[in-house]
Amino acid sequence: MLAADRLIALALMGFSVIVMWYAQRLPVGWEAETGPGAGAFPFWLGLGMLLASGAILARSFVTRPHSGETFIPDADAIPQVLGVVGLLLGAIALIPLLGAYIALMLFLLAYLRLMGGHGWLLTGILTLTTPVFLFFFFEVTLKILLPKGVTEPLFYPLYAMFF
Repeated sequence: MLAADRLIALALMGFSVIVMWYAQRLPVGWEAETGPGAGAFPFWLGLGMLLASGAILARSFVTRPHSGETFIPDADAIPQVLGVVGLLLGAIALIPLLGAYIALMLFLLAYLRLMGGHGWLLTGILTLTTPVFLFFFFEVTLKILLPKGVTEPLFYPLYAMFF
């Protein structure tokens, strides 16, 4: 498992450098009229991945986590992994129909309540506040419109308010 940690960290570091290199071809800074340049989000995402992967690689040499563990997960974990993959694929399939925000809400509801067994209060708070946060982050701050599917008319008042 330790070798897998190191190999994955190195692979992610290489991928991050490639993402940052390609993103740098586009404007990375703040554009006065449109907000962040087209390469800003991929560049900073790549830098974040590079730093996180470097931390995982450094940790593998310092604390040696997972040494002695096998790379293959327990048989009990496989249904959980398949459940998360199924929920993600379902959410991705719903994005063109219902939009990113409704698909995300349905994913969070199913993931937190059914897979995680969390209470209704925490599930409700995270299910309702995460799409609101993402709307303000992507659409208002970064001016990146996410797909809304059939819910697009519900956003017209918000567009009039913020754009």
